[in-house]
Amino acid sequence: MRFLLFIFGFIVLALSCEKDKVSHVPTPYVLEIPSHFPVMQIPENNPMTVEGVALGRKLFYEKQLSGDNTMSCAACHSPANAFSDQNQFSEGIDGVLGTRNSMALINVGWNQFFFWDGRAKTLEEQILLPVENPVEMHDNWASVMATLKNDVTYKNLFFEAFQTTDIDSTHAAKAIAQFIRTMISGSSKYDVMYKTENNLPLTAFEQTVYATVTPEETAGYDLFKSLNGADCFHCHNGPLMQVQKFSNNGLDATFTDNGRGAVTGNPNDMGKFKVPTLRNVEYSGPYMHDGRFGTLDEVIEQYSSGIQMSSTIDPLIEFANQGGVQLDAFEKDLIKKFLLTLTDEAFINNPDFQEP
Repeated sequence: MRFLLFIFGFIVLALSCEKDKVSHVPTPYVLEIPSHFPVMQIPENNPMTVEGVALGRKLFYEKQLSGDNTMSCAACHSPANAFSDQNQFSEGIDGVLGTRNSMALINVGWNQFFFWDGRAKTLEEQILLPVENPVEMHDNWASVMATLKNDVTYKNLFFEAFQTTDIDSTHAAKAIAQFIRTMISGSSKYDVMYKTENNLPLTAFEQTVYATVTPEETAGYDLFKSLNGADCFHCHNGPLMQVQKFSNNGLDATFTDNGRGAVTGNPNDMGKFKVPTLRNVEYSGPYMHDGRFGTLDEVIEQYSSGIQMSSTIDPLIEFANQGGVQLDAFEKDLIKKFLLTLTDEAFINNPDFQEP
């Protein structure tokens, strides 16, 4: 009789747990968007949830997404490097180097296209590609998902996020995209300068930060925006410090990488690449699509005297025909001091973005 009662109790408990599992409803995730930022457009087919973000964070650091279980997304997008790679080119699991520098994952939720050449139109689409790229993680999603389906922890996490046990690569990409959309950087000294410039209210803490802004940083910001100065603001402005466009910024007279042109086949797109954000630029080097510059000083010198003319040069680079804006040493130093105001230590060290 005791045995029968035990069995009956076990069955009731199991059915109760199953009922709770089936009736689980994901918790909406409320993004903490800075007050001076635009609204982030979230895809209707991938709403943000607490469970989805948690799953995406775990997957972002999951090495089982690679063919030999040694590489995760974080391998090429390290928190310490503003979620980019400190190496000029990232190395895949087979020891093969890529040909472009890993882009920093900062405020990606506002991006309108992805990769340096814009070949992916959505963040979810972008996430799917590195896993199967033979130069990168060199795996296949069918194998990855078979592994994850056999993992009890992942099986439960996917169910909590998407209410299904019939999971595939789409669910994984959606979860990682949700996590990446939470990676918002908006608490640098620059943000306080921007808000003050635009007569936006400052919190008590921001007022203390503004009190530390130096005359050199302010002068550097003015020079950064000046048409007759550094003339940077055409491509880098606003809260995101990034314009959604492709540009040939005068790196080469002839191209070894056609960039956007290789995707579209349009001669007018040759040598153009996605404009990156300047946020946390102190940590995101090396710089440019091919990581050719290791320091900010080299970048500043490029725009000052290293511009190369070509048929698709961005017309907004107004001093291209004279090689650049021709800054003197003092002006270069001011620009660098301003660029360092874009550093957001709270973003770099945010525990919510670290490996769980």
